[in-house]
Parts: sequence; structure tokens; C-alpha cells
Amino acid sequence: MDKKTDIKSFQHFIGGAWSDAEGGGVFDVLNPLDDSLYAQAAKGTAADMGRAVAAAKAAFPAYKETLPKDRERMLLRVAEIMETRKAELLDCLIDEIGSPIQKAMFEFEKGLTMVRAAAGLCRYVRGETIPSDAPGKFSMSIREPLGVVAVITPFNVPLIKTTRLVANALAVGNTVVHLPSEMAPHLTVLFAEIVAEAGFPEGSYNVVTGFGHEIGDDLTSNTDVDFVTFTGSTVIGQHINEICAKNKTRNTLELGGKSPTLILKDADLDKVMPLAARSIFMFGGQACIGSSRFYVERPLYDEFVKRFAMIAGKVGMGDLRDPGTVIAPIISDRQRSRVKAHIADAVEKGATVVAGGEWEGNRCQPTLLTNVSDEMTVCRAETFGPVTSIYAIDSYEEGLALANDTEFGLSSAIFTNDINKAMHFAKNIGAGMCHINGPTIHDEAHVPFGGNGQSGVGREGTDADMEAMTELKWVTVQL
Repeated sequence: MDKKTDIKSFQHFIGGAWSDAEGGGVFDVLNPLDDSLYAQAAKGTAADMGRAVAAAKAAFPAYKETLPKDRERMLLRVAEIMETRKAELLDCLIDEIGSPIQKAMFEFEKGLTMVRAAAGLCRYVRGETIPSDAPGKFSMSIREPLGVVAVITPFNVPLIKTTRLVANALAVGNTVVHLPSEMAPHLTVLFAEIVAEAGFPEGSYNVVTGFGHEIGDDLTSNTDVDFVTFTGSTVIGQHINEICAKNKTRNTLELGGKSPTLILKDADLDKVMPLAARSIFMFGGQACIGSSRFYVERPLYDEFVKRFAMIAGKVGMGDLRDPGTVIAPIISDRQRSRVKAHIADAVEKGATVVAGGEWEGNRCQPTLLTNVSDEMTVCRAETFGPVTSIYAIDSYEEGLALANDTEFGLSSAIFTNDINKAMHFAKNIGAGMCHINGPTIHDEAHVPFGGNGQSGVGREGTDADMEAMTELKWVTVQL
């Protein structure tokens, strides 16, 4: 803490030591609720990133030889320390990125689960015996860590993404260089403190804070980086994918979404409505898996719109530490402008605002749009706010076709009591995830989380990360 200004100040964590940016540069971190100064963080440079990658590379030969029981113990210790620092982590999630307390609690509990699941992964890194055509030859595969893993995380669920991706990489024997969103450096600094206290060796986990557009390429293009995992926009993801392709660097990308929800005429609206609201209003709609498209069979359409509008008008927008508050502030001026532009464009071109559409400070009211047509930006682009479009459909088949009419393919949902249609949807929706009678927003530590098309490359999760962040080696012994 800076005694002169009483403003938090954060440094890089490289090679087990805290350090300023080269040249001493810093940048401001703002509280999104009122844009007040929350903290200042080291503004990373190419040289800082180079130091971090070098530290991770130097630490790898020794770290990859650590025993499973030791990595397991350290990861479980991370979870224990997280619990002792729960209040601090919650405060950070609330004040740094504007999480309402219920969302912050959800993210904290999910983060604990991610770390504990990763601890179990330490003993799951294994190969197999392989039959051989050669007489007297013993054939097998062994699985080895790749080396240096670059982790780039977003602002919206920084604890979930950090705990999952960093812990899984460390669990299988890799070292890590982490570039967090410039809007969530404090959360990552706290996690680095916890990792260090848990006993992880120097250089096994490194954090460089700064702006991705300035130093992201210095990380992803570094030839000493063996794997890149990124969560963020589709545009940046495509850029990273091109860089990785040039260097033949393996990667997983979890990108944007335009996730659809189908509600068929036999669905129970009493059960559907709270789940529908959760799927788009949680954290003010700043979720890649939020449901920004609802397709409702015509017999239920009017009642669904009526009920949804009623819910939208009552969604809590109070104190972020009030358990009744749901709507978060939109994170930045740039993102607020995007949300406003999407709504204005839709209205100008004939959409109807059934609920919301106005702003209270930096928070957008829960907004429902009908009469949305294809020429409107909001129809196809990701808004990343508490804004969703509702369409009437005449059949399940029409709904499936419209749901698939997108370049994205992240999450999806269908509400129905018809198991045949539900399973047909699950098999034919072009999304990486499908939830039957549940919201599009759902995640667990061990599932294959990710999307298709413009929504990403590969999957995250314990099993998926173990396969992606290690490689198989074939070994034979002639007996």
C-alpha cells in the first residue's frame, strides 16, 4: 500500500520475486462502479515479459521432476490459503471488477473447486502399455509436460479462469507465465501471493501485469513458450491463433459467444423464468456463455415476454455487497459504448425495447428486445451486457435452424419435456456445450469447457488440459 496516496500498488511476480516494470511505468486500475482510482499496477514491457518467460524456462527442468504428491500438497495448500483469505478475495472481486456479492461468492467457491480438482490431476498424468508386433519388445507411452505455458485471462471471471488454467498447468508439471486482463491485476497478484505461500518453487509461476495489446505478442510469440491458453474476444483470439500457427505453438482459445436458448411449447415457464434470467443477467451479462438469444415457440411467446419483462424490472441494481443485487457495472467506457451502440442501433432499425434500455450510472438496466431483425448489430454480434433478444418460432425445427445460424458456437440450452427433441437438439446444435432444461451459464472443473467456430479452439477442464498441456512419448524396450 502506498502510504502517501493510500492507493494499492502492484508489482510483477517474476522468478519468485516482486519487481517494478522496466522503467518504473504504472497504469491506473479503476473501480467500474464509479470509475474511481482503485489501484496502480506495473505496466509491463517486452523486457519484463522476456524476463518472466526466461524465469519459467529456467525453472522447468527441476519443476517437471517434482513428485505428484508434492504438487498435490502444494495445490491443496493453495486452496487452504484461499479460504483463509476469502474476505480479501471477495473484496477484490467486488471492488476491482464490480462483482455483486453473490457472483463473487459463486466465483470464489468455483475457484476452490478448480484448485482441488487440479490437485487430483497430479496423479492422472499417465500413459499406457501398447501391444507390439516385434517379438520380445515391450512397448509403452509416457506422458510428459510441455514446458512453459502462457496463460492469458479475462476480467469477467478472473478467479475461475486463473485457478483453472494456472492450477491445471502446474498440476501436470509445466511452469507458467500469466498475463491477466489489465482490468483485473489485483486478483492475479493475490493469487501469486497465495501460490508463493503454498511453497511452489521460484519461477514455476510468474505474473506480468500490463496491456495485452502492448505486450501480449511478446508472450505468445516467444519461441520459449510451449503452449498458449487464452480467454477473450474472437478478434484477439484469431490474432493469437495466427501467431501460434507460425511458431507451431499449441493453444486453446475460449472466445466469444452468441448463445441461444430454445423454449418449446411444452416447457414449464415457472421453472424456466428464473433460469432464463440467470443466463443473461448474471454479472450484468458480461459472460461469454450468457444467453443473448431466446427462441420461444409461439404458444408461450407472449407469456414468456410478459414474465421476462416483469423479472427484468425487478432485478436488483443496488449496493454490490447486498445479496439482492444482480446487475454489475459494465467494466469500462469502451464496453459501455458498445452496449449503448447495440441498443441504439436496434431501436433505430425498428426493434422494440420491452424492458430496460436505460442506464443507472455505469450499469445498464436489464434489457429485452423484440422485433429484432438480421440487419441489426445486436442480432449477430456479441454485446457483452445485460441485453437479450427474444424471437417467436413456429416449430422446434425452425428454432434449431435459427440457433445454428451464427458464426459462434459456445453454449446453448433447450427447455422441453420432449426427450426426443431435447436429445436431437443436443446432437445437432453447433455449439461446444448444450444444457437441457438448464441455463447456458454453467461450468465445472472437470468438464470439456469450450466452443466451436468463432467461439474457440480446443477445450478447458482437468482432462482436456491434461491432454493439451502434455505430450505422449513412445518408449520401447527390447527384452
